[in-house]
Amino acid sequence: MANILSKAGAASDILTVSQLSALIRGELEARFASVVVSGEISSWMVASSGHAYFSIKDEGALLGCVIWKGSRGRMSFDPREGDKVECRGRVSVFEKRGQYQLLVDGMKRAGEGELWAKFQALKAKLEAEGLFDGARKRPLPLYPTRIGVVTSPTGAVIRDILNILGRRAPFLPVLLWPARVQGEGAAAEISNAVSRLAKSGRVDVIIVGRGGGSAEDLWEFNSEQLARVIHASPVPIISAVGHETDFSISDFVADLRAPTPSAAAELASAGYVDLRERLLDRVARARRVVESHLKSERARVTGLLQSHALRRPELLLREYQQRVDLAMKRMPEVVLRRLERARARVERLDGALDGHNPELILSKGYAIVRRASNERVISSADELKKNLPISLQFKDGRRQAVVSDDSAPDLFG
Repeated sequence: MANILSKAGAASDILTVSQLSALIRGELEARFASVVVSGEISSWMVASSGHAYFSIKDEGALLGCVIWKGSRGRMSFDPREGDKVECRGRVSVFEKRGQYQLLVDGMKRAGEGELWAKFQALKAKLEAEGLFDGARKRPLPLYPTRIGVVTSPTGAVIRDILNILGRRAPFLPVLLWPARVQGEGAAAEISNAVSRLAKSGRVDVIIVGRGGGSAEDLWEFNSEQLARVIHASPVPIISAVGHETDFSISDFVADLRAPTPSAAAELASAGYVDLRERLLDRVARARRVVESHLKSERARVTGLLQSHALRRPELLLREYQQRVDLAMKRMPEVVLRRLERARARVERLDGALDGHNPELILSKGYAIVRRASNERVISSADELKKNLPISLQFKDGRRQAVVSDDSAPDLFG
């Protein structure tokens, strides 16, 4: 500090913030021009410029780091969240924010971080037990009657969820079960909240989540206890932890993983939104049909109002009177033609009846043979038995006879 003040001049000199930051930066860069720092990567992020921004940490502290695009291109591996690394660089100050940081020009892997190793081990264990099996995951209710939310009551998550549901399904009640979502002991609170809410019978689906953060911030959602509570839940669970690139154990075991809490609210209300869109579409179609019908009827009425008949109704009456007069004049002719057609038809039918007259057939020398007892017509010679009384009908009368021989009757010889 004495060196800094001596460079600034007398103690009575007043420094601006920028001047003080520049002095501190000079001191740090001179004192820590080349250091190697080991720690665990956290919040790794590559900007569109190609520069990478991240932190390295241990159990006691967190150090912000920057590695420029050129230095990053010379690395032999792609760093990821939880990697244990050794960073070589110099300490500097980001004067705009008054933060010191490590400008990294080289990095090598020192082994996986403890948190990442624990995450992988638990993930493998639960996966082997079948807790991530897709066959056991339940679909979300299409039209839930109430949505449960387990999260911090003061965070942005519950506000985002309420805003989304308020816009998409404002009639849908939301039951918040508050719990800490960060820090030691939070996993137990979350597990207890999920268990009690799921067993209460008051909700159809539960959203469990929190906003984005570092791996340490999200660590409580990698709890084995929470995973087993979610797996045992009698109602479907949506896990919405962090941002789209963040994954936690709760994401794998839940019935559905949402990339963000806002997306979870959208997924939970999707059925109502789809129903509303279908209803609006049907209403629109019905409106178009009614409007088309009204337009057609309006045009028809307009046409009638503009018609010659309604403007001069007496002309319409005269036209119909003329049609009646013409019909009366043609009526005798029409009736006569119809009578002629009827007479011709009767003559055709009479000729057809004559052709089937049995008397006409008998006049040609035929006779009708009947049993004398019941007048039933005999149509086969086999029916003529000896001594059978029969009746013979000729064109000019009847005669009675008896069959004398049933072998070869000759009644007309």
